[in-house]
Amino acid sequence: MSTLYAGRFLAEQDPLFRRFNDSLPFDRVLVTDDIAGSVGWAKALTKVGVLSNEELARVLTALEEVRLYALEQPDALVGADDEDVHSWVERELVARLGDLGKKLHTGRSRNDQVATDLRLWTVRALQTRRAEIEGAIDALLRVAEREKATPFPGYTHMQRAQPILFAHWCLAYVEMLTRDADRFADAERRTLVCPLGSGALAGTAYPIDRVALAESLGFHSASSNSLDAVSDRDFVVESLSACALCAVHLSRLAEDLIFYTTSEAGFIELSDEVTSGSSLMPQKKNPDALELIRGKTGRHIGNLVAMLTTIKGLPLAYNKDLQEDKEPLFDAMEHLSISLQMLVRVVDGMTVHHERALAAAIGGYSNATELADYLVSKGVPFRDAHHAAGRIVRDAIEESKPLEGMTVEQMLKSNPNIGSDVYASLTVDSALRKRDVAGGTAPNRVAEILGGRSARMGMRRLNTPAGGVRVRGARVDDLDGIVALVEHWADEGENLPRSREDILECINEFGVAVRDGKVVGCGALWVYTPQLAEIRSLGVSPDAMGHGIGQKLMAFFIDWTSRLHIPKVFVLTRAPKFFEKSGFRQVSVNSLPEKVLKDCAKCPKNHACDEIAMVLDVAPSKETGK
Repeated sequence: MSTLYAGRFLAEQDPLFRRFNDSLPFDRVLVTDDIAGSVGWAKALTKVGVLSNEELARVLTALEEVRLYALEQPDALVGADDEDVHSWVERELVARLGDLGKKLHTGRSRNDQVATDLRLWTVRALQTRRAEIEGAIDALLRVAEREKATPFPGYTHMQRAQPILFAHWCLAYVEMLTRDADRFADAERRTLVCPLGSGALAGTAYPIDRVALAESLGFHSASSNSLDAVSDRDFVVESLSACALCAVHLSRLAEDLIFYTTSEAGFIELSDEVTSGSSLMPQKKNPDALELIRGKTGRHIGNLVAMLTTIKGLPLAYNKDLQEDKEPLFDAMEHLSISLQMLVRVVDGMTVHHERALAAAIGGYSNATELADYLVSKGVPFRDAHHAAGRIVRDAIEESKPLEGMTVEQMLKSNPNIGSDVYASLTVDSALRKRDVAGGTAPNRVAEILGGRSARMGMRRLNTPAGGVRVRGARVDDLDGIVALVEHWADEGENLPRSREDILECINEFGVAVRDGKVVGCGALWVYTPQLAEIRSLGVSPDAMGHGIGQKLMAFFIDWTSRLHIPKVFVLTRAPKFFEKSGFRQVSVNSLPEKVLKDCAKCPKNHACDEIAMVLDVAPSKETGK
């Protein structure tokens, strides 16, 4: 019998029901998110007097032990008999703390707990997918730059239509994937709403500061309606929709390349690393990677439809049907991730056969539109020019000649305005150069787009290295990364050393810069008085320096100070030029409050201090309630 509700039930649950009902086999991936939410909830309970400061310290230490246990021994969750990840964490906590562990769930329901956990997980997944999309964009831009002068056949209705540049084809998919990245960013914005404190459906009975709780967990805001917060999963639907549409774009790209690699086309050859052979036919080179990218689109569409169907008739508030939200989401994120990563390998390794591509760009009478435009330049109405060009194409087919192989005399039969200057208009170069409009395939237009794209991608890499950096409030699962950074810069003599226990106790004062799920920068905001705060323990990972992460952290802490309506923030530093970029000015350390000077007295370098005091005047935030 589950200890979660043993008071109401006497009989043991049917084993088949347990297998049908329990979600730990798949929701165990939420374990670090569940612990992060529990850390935030424990601190919130302490502020309203449910837990004492001593109890909080014990709870935080135990939660950290559970987190490390889950990470270091994942089989402990795989083989557990708990109903879900929440009951597993609670059982492990009680095993360490006894009755104190049972107090953590005060005022909280699994309904708001799971909604919070899933939102935390989804935000990370959306950020990582966005970084992978940008990696795919980078790969397409690399090929476009390499092939920016390569003529290529363009198709409509799978028939050769007009010549384009291969770079223009690449940039078409860059546009699609860019919109996909924007959709993931937009979905992330709506996911960053915290349900914790909504209880089962009516809200918690304890005077929790839900705005502060939301911010401590890295959310942008707290939910406005407890019924909605625990019962809707539109953020899952939106995330699945973004995944499905991105997968559709990848599928279209894969289909194009599959055709281009056929013996019939022969414009592209894939590398051996992403293809396979036949068990029977020795000559085969199959585009398996591309076919799987195309094939996985079906499961993405299925995941989206499954989720929409699950929630379409649910009454308010929470229903167990919502347990079906996780597996489609986990599946979609996993398979889109590998498809995006595989696309980069495919694109980076492919070879364009220029002669075949040029021949195809010229062939198939794809210059017929150029002939019609030539006649328009002679004063022929376009519809008449179109008819005349069509008749010449028909004659050329009967003669088994290309358009440029027809004589002027043969063409004159269809229209008397044709002269010997017509041939200059029928070349591929002429056809490409004439498309000199915004968004056209003219070489100078493609080069312009490539230059702008490359510059924007360069700025993105400068500001968000390796695919994306987000600065947010620290969580307990960031502890290892923060400790490592603090220890590194303490060893370098740039920061004061701080113990792991001290950092855990003050985790809510920290902000972190996270890239690909890893902490690459951190800092803390310490409030001295209602008029003064200090930014301390600021540091960036050595392998991530030079990409603007420090400035992002500074902006985060300055904004935090502003939202607290603290008018001044100071730093003690050996790198004044860095802080001057954010508007800090040098002051005498003696101008700081006595409490600051007392802290300085504890510093091991107090008698040989080489730090400079710098202060920034902070404008208060105008946000309501901040």
